[in-house]
Amino acid sequence: MKNKKPVITRRDFIRGTIGVTIGSSVLGLDWPMTEARAARSSIVTVVRDKNVMDASKNVDNSILTKMVEQTIINVTGQKNAKQAWLSLVNPNDIIGLVPTDHLNPTHDEVFDAVKNSLADAGIARDRIIFAQGGPRLPKKCNALIALPALKAHWLTGIGTVLKNYIMFSGSPSSYHKANSAKLGEIWNLPFIKEKTKLVMVDSLYPLCDKGPQPDPRYQWAYNGLIAGTDPVAVEAVCLKLITQKRKAIRGESWPISPPPLCVKAADKVYGLGTSRMEEIKIEHFGWSQDLLL
Repeated sequence: MKNKKPVITRRDFIRGTIGVTIGSSVLGLDWPMTEARAARSSIVTVVRDKNVMDASKNVDNSILTKMVEQTIINVTGQKNAKQAWLSLVNPNDIIGLVPTDHLNPTHDEVFDAVKNSLADAGIARDRIIFAQGGPRLPKKCNALIALPALKAHWLTGIGTVLKNYIMFSGSPSSYHKANSAKLGEIWNLPFIKEKTKLVMVDSLYPLCDKGPQPDPRYQWAYNGLIAGTDPVAVEAVCLKLITQKRKAIRGESWPISPPPLCVKAADKVYGLGTSRMEEIKIEHFGWSQDLLL
């Protein structure tokens, strides 16, 4: 893999204080007024290795482990994986790992590689828990690490980062109204807000249409991990990747349906991060063929 360190670390994120009023005019929906931050910048890393999966989609755990460790080093700007994890979480934390666990789920190998890497950094294994499910699980945790799988979704347009916490709401069906534009609201619930220390997207074998149900016509071996500490920026990069793959398949623009309103709303209405690609710095490491970014 390319030995390159990102220019911007999570400590360098700029969180501007100049607000602009955003209200019911945003996306045409009747939302409460809030403040959107300006002059922001976020880094999203993309780590790929063409050999992490074989032709039968079997995952090479040793390569994946290196990808996970390079990802967290790149995101944090630390010298090694241990320092990287300890810059994000505390050994006394109860750390909840939150994978996609239904229809095109996160690879078990990704979940295990993250858990093992945390343990190698000195986090007791009994303090690292599977946290996907209802509200009870995130309430037990001091820190969350989101591990969604990259896919399009027939209800939300994209069903990756923001949708990954829908079960935490206790009322998931209520967030499928208005094209799921209110998914960002879940991330601001008191028992979730500011607990997410890292978003690492399993993009080994993404799905660019007809999700969440598997459909080999729209899946491909991207062999990557996409990560950052800004969930909206990570989602925006994932959305760009899916959009570019759809265009490559059709040879022309192929808009996602329904439109993924949740991404822009997470930025403009819920203040979770930036959705504007000009405010996102993508740092790529490793295999570059068909990067699509």
